[in-house]
Amino acid sequence: MDIRNELNGQLRIVIVGHVDHGKSTLIGRLLNDTGSLPDGKVEQVHEMSRKRGMPFEWAFVMDALQAERDQGITIDTTQIHFKTEQRPYVIIDAPGHTEFLKNMVTGASQADAALLVIDAAEGALEQSRRHAFLLHLLGVRQVAVAVNKMDRVDFDQYRFEAVSQEIRAYLAELGLHTSTVIPIAARHGDNIVTRSDKAPWYEGPTVVEALDAFRPQQAPTELPLRFPLQDVYKPDDRRILAGRIESGRLRVGDTLRFSPTGATATVVSIEGWNHSQPIVAAQAGQSIGITLDKRIFAERGHVAHHEEGAPHVTHRLGVRAFWLTSEPLAVGKTYTLKITTGEHRVTVESITAVIDIEDLSSTPAKAVHRNEVAEVVLRSRSPIAVDLASALSRTGRGVLIDGHDVVGGCIVVEVDEGPAASANTTEVSHAVTADERNAANGHKGGVLWLTGLSGAGKSTLAMALERALFDRGWQVFVLDGDNVRNGLNAGLGFSAEDRAENIRRVAETAKLFADAGVLVIASLISPLQADRARARAIGGERFHEVYVAADLATCESRDPKGLYRRARAGEIPDFTGVSAPYEAPESAELTIDTGAVTPVEALGELLDYVDGAFGRNALKRDRV
Repeated sequence: MDIRNELNGQLRIVIVGHVDHGKSTLIGRLLNDTGSLPDGKVEQVHEMSRKRGMPFEWAFVMDALQAERDQGITIDTTQIHFKTEQRPYVIIDAPGHTEFLKNMVTGASQADAALLVIDAAEGALEQSRRHAFLLHLLGVRQVAVAVNKMDRVDFDQYRFEAVSQEIRAYLAELGLHTSTVIPIAARHGDNIVTRSDKAPWYEGPTVVEALDAFRPQQAPTELPLRFPLQDVYKPDDRRILAGRIESGRLRVGDTLRFSPTGATATVVSIEGWNHSQPIVAAQAGQSIGITLDKRIFAERGHVAHHEEGAPHVTHRLGVRAFWLTSEPLAVGKTYTLKITTGEHRVTVESITAVIDIEDLSSTPAKAVHRNEVAEVVLRSRSPIAVDLASALSRTGRGVLIDGHDVVGGCIVVEVDEGPAASANTTEVSHAVTADERNAANGHKGGVLWLTGLSGAGKSTLAMALERALFDRGWQVFVLDGDNVRNGLNAGLGFSAEDRAENIRRVAETAKLFADAGVLVIASLISPLQADRARARAIGGERFHEVYVAADLATCESRDPKGLYRRARAGEIPDFTGVSAPYEAPESAELTIDTGAVTPVEALGELLDYVDGAFGRNALKRDRV
């Protein structure tokens, strides 16, 4: 299990500060004075200082540890371990350079507490305030402040109190709890482990005492359940939905809802690693797998939760963002928003205001530049399951990614539930039941989803089936891929996001037709299994997939619309089967190879299947 080690009290801290305020010196001295440096490391630092013609520098300890990392030895310079008499610690190294602030987005977000280092002479400079704001964004609430280089101001009490008041006021405005502010001289070890006699007026804790007073973040077990899926595994005949519980608890027998799809299922088992006994319950902080009582569409990024205390599901959300790169954030630009395991393509709809880091005032702006903080509205074409950071911080904060680079951190401050939400809407029951519609029509409503390559014969088969069923008196309608793009989905392009949205809209429309008792024949290439799985989740038990399985050579030889010829000539990019993949169904309800049978035979196979799945025999089975 991936559980925070509560037994030995290990604490994860992030030490941040301006590049010149002595953070590395403090870390080096802290490691030495707690006896946490490997043997010979101090001598190595002395030699490094001698070679550079410089006085002994504790900051060089970090260089020595880096050298060991470069040699492939045991030290991990991003997670530095040390131990006090009370407990072990892990320092998550977050470099102070502005250029490396983006490292904090992943580092500090895992921290229990933070130590902010400020130069006594210079006070809280802009970069120090940016660090503090990032801690606020990333949900680190326990903060101690070390006012360093007090020796350069002769341990002046009034200067210390001025810096202390300044930073306490700023942190308080951010909602950060400042446990203590400590006057130190890291180079000489003053107030690091032992109390300094140079500041007799100071009666507070040393740095180590302040760290020992921090408490590990408690796993939020009493909050609503949030179980973001990391992956779905199929080791045998089971489907194991794996992930880490971010908040709340779950038990075998619980009914879970999966957002954003809304699918529900009951937990049959909880799977763990290195557990010989059955697991009946799990809670926040644990990495587990679960199996369900029925097959639903669920994938990485979906969030499992109980019916009560559900997350928001939205296409539009307001975030407070910290921008990290030289290329400005601007209205109309598209990024990937990553929240827990979910990744969503989002477009910047508007920039409400840019926040001044110095005094936290807001001003209108058209762009957000490097190291600026802004209130931004993002819009996603696909629904996002999310929480407000003020309510559930772990599922209410994320990062913005451009390509493969993290370009910003953000917290969710507002959610426009709009059409994607269900919490404030109530489904109206129809006066006519599904059974009454079926009885009146003489057949069941449903969705027959024809998928296959262009030229496989989907549209031909769909239209022939519609004609044959209509002549028999069936309520039937074809939703053809080309036709819906001229109307319902006229505004969509052919990006991966737009193609997925095209299929989602058709699936939702088909479901409404099926609710009305109509047999809907959806004829779309729908090349990706994930998109078809979403369509199946929308259609539920009435969804039947038909794979029209003509091979590429057969389809290309037909080429009724001349599309393959144009694709081969490079006129159509990302053409399915030529320059874009087609993922054949693994478990379609029916497969028809139109390259091996005549059109009449193909229609016959399809009619036989429809009669059995939706016709009077199906109605009789339902009544038994």
